[in-house]
Amino acid sequence: MPFDRSRALVLTAVGSLFLAACSSSAGTGAGQNAAATAKPVSGGSLTYAVDTEPVSFDIHASPQDITGNIQRNVFDSLVYQDAKGTFHPWLAKKWTVSGDLKTFTFHLRDDVTFHDGTPFNAEAVKANFDRIVAPATKSQYAASLLGPYKGTTVVDDHTVKVTFSSPVASFLQAASTPYLGFYSPAAIKKYGGKLSAGGAADVGTGPFKFTSYTKGQSVTLTRNPDYKWAPDTAAHQGAAYLQTLTIRFLSQDATRVGALTSGQVQAADPIPPADVKTLKANQSLQAITTDAPGANYALVLNTTQKPLDDINVRRAIQSGIDIDTAVKSVYFGVYKRAWSPISPSTQFYDKSTENSWGYDPDKANAYLDKAGWTGRDSEGYRTKDGKRLSIEWPLMPQEYIREQRDTLGQAIQADLKKIGVEIKRPRLDIGTYIQKVYGGKEGIADYSWARNDADVLRLYFNSASSPLKGGQNATFYKDADIDKWTEQAQATLDATTRAKLYAETQKKVIDLATEIPLYVRTATLGVSAKVHGLKTDPNTWANFYDAWIAK
Repeated sequence: MPFDRSRALVLTAVGSLFLAACSSSAGTGAGQNAAATAKPVSGGSLTYAVDTEPVSFDIHASPQDITGNIQRNVFDSLVYQDAKGTFHPWLAKKWTVSGDLKTFTFHLRDDVTFHDGTPFNAEAVKANFDRIVAPATKSQYAASLLGPYKGTTVVDDHTVKVTFSSPVASFLQAASTPYLGFYSPAAIKKYGGKLSAGGAADVGTGPFKFTSYTKGQSVTLTRNPDYKWAPDTAAHQGAAYLQTLTIRFLSQDATRVGALTSGQVQAADPIPPADVKTLKANQSLQAITTDAPGANYALVLNTTQKPLDDINVRRAIQSGIDIDTAVKSVYFGVYKRAWSPISPSTQFYDKSTENSWGYDPDKANAYLDKAGWTGRDSEGYRTKDGKRLSIEWPLMPQEYIREQRDTLGQAIQADLKKIGVEIKRPRLDIGTYIQKVYGGKEGIADYSWARNDADVLRLYFNSASSPLKGGQNATFYKDADIDKWTEQAQATLDATTRAKLYAETQKKVIDLATEIPLYVRTATLGVSAKVHGLKTDPNTWANFYDAWIAK
């Protein structure tokens, strides 16, 4: 939309700062039709099985999707982003944005309380945002969402001004995520660094309270009876319908799916692609599918590590992986191969990246020859100056690996061996993994990132977003054009300008081969037909506030 820099923009429930990506959601099964006419039932317990256990429950420190997934039920945000990308009031009832996109003023609700009974107010916003950027928090994601944060000013009890040193067009979207959610200042003061433990330390304003955590097994959340500040997009107001929400950690696909089909759990996520067709045919179950926005699952190549500092080696890897075949065989056509760093459901996705690169072993071999890796050892791996072409791509502990990514990795290893590249996959404990990957000491990292905004490109590829400083750019590559384009995109709301800048960024990343996009995730949530009102948010996370169970 046109942007008038001469005045501030006043944003209310009927408007939005800008349109972010749209995610699609669809359900099948008996429960979908009944939900439209059935009367909600208050009470009852629902058990939700997930495949990953959080390393940390601290929303300000953890970068994990699973942390956001669970904690969305416990922590509210200033604004709510719907599936169309429109922003709605939540803890903030209205807001204004300065013409230079450096100052955001929020007018807060005056009836919100934390789970410990203390009031949510402007001081709470300041305490949380200041905590996120504090070095002691060691934020791995939330600090990046705040970007060039300058400070928060308390105007009065229910008015707060957040300022930045440079324009931040994506701040409202960032402020809609649980990672910029709010702990009770009293809890921050009491628990400090122990917020990662969850349980009693997790004092938010959300519809559920974090009651207990049993490591390796489950989390228990209970209804907040005082909740009355849901966004206007919710199907009801007041307390959640469910009395108890239990999240079980079932890392094995067969165990998780079996628990759903047998009725031991009422919801399970994710449903592995091999089981999606069977689930959709089961009349006692529903399948809720959502196209995941944000960064696709990809190999992230550390350009500071030899031999990946050579663009010819990176391009050889890019051309030497048969991504189409690997993704199709592992994911049964449910996931599509990726062409761009961001998914097609993310606004400003550049369709011209499709088919612009692909599997070409002849080209891969030519690149390696050009890089000087012309020898071969007894095992067929390429050598130069008597040294084997070997790259380390570590594995996390099994409980943190999702979506059969280790199986996909085996196919990638096999493809690269054909062109003479050895890929080593040592399994590291989670602490060592984080230290080495984010410390820039490994050759390859692999991850995806759910975010309903193309600004994820800045987090991934702008040189200022170094993991050494809490950022996500594990390529450790500095490109003047990418830095300029992603910063310019943050400084404007003009959709045409942003589309051009983000398209150039996507194409440059592919050209530099600093990342190898692998697949686009279609999230499938399996749900009992007895469950009604369960939806997913734009990040594909399950939203249990409106959920209820038929008697």
